Amino acid sequence: MVSEALKAAEVSRETSQPIAQAAAAALRVQAKRGEKEWPRPPRCRVITIANQKGGVGKTTSAVNLAAALAMHNNRVLVVDLDPQGNASTALGVEHHSDIPSVYHVILEGGSFSDIVVPAEGLSNLFCAPATLHLAGAEVDLVPMVARESRLRRALEAYDLDNFDYVLIDCPPSLGLLTVNALTGADELLIPIQTEYYALEGLSQLLHTVDLVKQHLNPNLAVTTILLTMYDARTRLAAQVADEVRSHFGELVLGTVIPRSVRVSEAPSYGESVLTYDPGSSGALAYTEAAREMAYRGAEERK
Repeated sequence: MVSEALKAAEVSRETSQPIAQAAAAALRVQAKRGEKEWPRPPRCRVITIANQKGGVGKTTSAVNLAAALAMHNNRVLVVDLDPQGNASTALGVEHHSDIPSVYHVILEGGSFSDIVVPAEGLSNLFCAPATLHLAGAEVDLVPMVARESRLRRALEAYDLDNFDYVLIDCPPSLGLLTVNALTGADELLIPIQTEYYALEGLSQLLHTVDLVKQHLNPNLAVTTILLTMYDARTRLAAQVADEVRSHFGELVLGTVIPRSVRVSEAPSYGESVLTYDPGSSGALAYTEAAREMAYRGAEERK
């Protein structure tokens, strides 16, 4: 009985709320909240989302921030550098082994124009998918010349004037893929979960950022800290949030992302939480976080 009910619910969802309709519903919810069109940056902002600690919300944040920005007339490209391809899945983009992917660009000298595809349901959102081929990229990159800057050169050869944002989703490690992402970006966004070991290992990431700035990319800057998985019922979450704010000050967004079942469910339908359940706490939080990013970027570039 339970399995039949679940199947019926899935069929009902597929027939009554396809992604395009859900996106329209999300926009209606935001219109009711008085949302206005957000400012577009004067030039494309290339932002890497990284933290070598797993399970902190890197991919979830990349996908949902991208969706929120795209819904407010910003053109956004998500570059999936994680071999698991979770960002590609969440954006409804095919990423099986026969699909041209980021591996084709970084390892084989291909062009982003060969792999970038539109995400399903949002006209301003695009994705450069990852496939399992990327799992071997760390080894394949080792003998290559200028191995740390291959992503940057590929982005420079691509016409980024067509985009307002490029969000690069990284694997949970500080290997060559993440170093490529740091070398290819101007900004770094670090998601930090509001749990016990939140700051553990962060010093290693910041040390890597300093090395990249010294030797590979002097323009790289940590511009945004996003608190994720916030559980308002616990004192620990508030304590961790206070500690992160004391360490990083104004870099920390005022908006925190709550723990949300809807946020976890959305990728299984090939959607962001903003299209899956636009009225949920997770969708509203990611919308507000993206809004902060948009306005901060506009102010910094005046």
